[in-house]
Amino acid sequence: MTQQLAPAATQQIGTALPTNPGAFIADPGALGTAAFALTTFVLSIFNAGLLPVTLEPVVFGLALFYGGVVQLVAGTLEFFKGSTFGAVVFCSYGGFWMSFWYYVTFVAPGLPKETAHSATGVFLLAWTVFTAYLLIAATRVHRAMFITFALLFVTFVLLTVGALGGLVVATRIGGFIGLATAAAAWYLSAASVLSFTFGREVLPLGKR
Repeated sequence: MTQQLAPAATQQIGTALPTNPGAFIADPGALGTAAFALTTFVLSIFNAGLLPVTLEPVVFGLALFYGGVVQLVAGTLEFFKGSTFGAVVFCSYGGFWMSFWYYVTFVAPGLPKETAHSATGVFLLAWTVFTAYLLIAATRVHRAMFITFALLFVTFVLLTVGALGGLVVATRIGGFIGLATAAAAWYLSAASVLSFTFGREVLPLGKR
């Protein structure tokens, strides 16, 4: 996930500091993508209709703490690593999961049942637009990143259509694409962790 900025020579009273920003920090992308993947996986199970919606509250704790707080931490560390892309991705989607938790816990129950789906649709539409320009940026990272964001974009499009149009079938398909998105994000996380522990590339990411 991390894209390093151009090295800058920095000196501190006779001691040479690392020329790479945040060189002393492990890859936050491995943590951020793992948190995103797991939370997306659990929510997508319900969007796909594989489990009854009455069990959906199991997602809320994950959304707040793992998808939300943990991704926010990963995004903050990406700032120290000098990665604008990683920082924006993880801080933003961390915010997505926390706002999702707040919306379904405190806002949605008070909305009129007849029009609540429109509010959900607008919420999802905004994140669809945001994901669209990140998809463009992902073309400059590597193939695995592009695939992940392409799947995520399609997921948001389908969920938005499903919410705004009241089309359950679109939401169901979006749920299955969401499961594929989670798998792709887990792949990114595993690639980083395995490359570190094995000291070599184990899972290829593909050239940009």
